[in-house]
Amino acid sequence: MWQRTAFLSKLIGLFCVLYSLSMLAHRETTLSAVSALVAEPGALLVLGVVVLGLGIAMVLGHNVWSAGALPIVVTIVGWLTLFKGLFLTFLAPAGAAAYLAAMHYEQLFYFYAGVTLALGAYLTYGGFNMKGNPNAQGGR
Repeated sequence: MWQRTAFLSKLIGLFCVLYSLSMLAHRETTLSAVSALVAEPGALLVLGVVVLGLGIAMVLGHNVWSAGALPIVVTIVGWLTLFKGLFLTFLAPAGAAAYLAAMHYEQLFYFYAGVTLALGAYLTYGGFNMKGNPNAQGGR
């Protein structure tokens, strides 16, 4: 179990760190891309299907609700990804703009980027230093 948790933790963590840094480096481009995505129902549906598939894969491959905080956080990320995929897949085109406005995405951009960065840092660190992992840097 620790192997899958360590792998997913590193994968999700590095993705979040790199994506959040990209968000911070290209704020206006990110905001423009999100606005364009919301305005295009077909693209939103395709994104929803991809995210739904990733969420299902994560939930089926890692549904661990014990053994420490790291496995539980990885599991929660999987379930949130699944729910986000369902939401995007079934979201009516008019609802996407309302959802984005309700989240105050532009006003809270740095907050969202910061949460993504913090989550990524936690998962990356935990994945590379997971207890019980013979490949962990502190476990040799």
